[in-house]
Amino acid sequence: MKTMKLGKSGVDVPVIAVGCMRMADKTIDEARALLDTALGEGLNFFDHADLYGGGKSEEVFSKAVGMNDDVREKIILQSKCGICPGKVMFDFSKEHIISAVEGSLKRLGVDYVDTLLLHRPDTLMEPEEVAEAFDILEASGKVKSFGVSNHSPMQIELLKTAVTKPLSINQL
Repeated sequence: MKTMKLGKSGVDVPVIAVGCMRMADKTIDEARALLDTALGEGLNFFDHADLYGGGKSEEVFSKAVGMNDDVREKIILQSKCGICPGKVMFDFSKEHIISAVEGSLKRLGVDYVDTLLLHRPDTLMEPEEVAEAFDILEASGKVKSFGVSNHSPMQIELLKTAVTKPLSINQL
């Protein structure tokens, strides 16, 4: 499988990511068949969000892939947070970001994600809150790199005024 650098993270990923948004709609056997096929084809980069299936997508993924330390070493996990389920609002507070990551880690059955993205822009975001959350998550080893999803260049520049960690990715 052809690979590329994931933004500025320095991590090599397949040019095709496996989106896990609809994983909650699958049985464990259906999800296992999908994941076995993906991994068999060299697709080891999986995109999640705490919002997908209300968290069930992460749980189904973890069970279907048979998550353990050996599996974790062979895959690249990206997750997103910030959209509040059932509401048309965002929450980029330090508490929400940390809580969302901890929930995703628990549901995925892992100790860390390779990349965390802020899921869609929040015009009311406080860059300092995001920066503090990123620092805590990196220091605890729960997130390796950070980025955003669907942000404009100016929104990224605003965020960069406060974050100490480089923003590796803008997933469009």
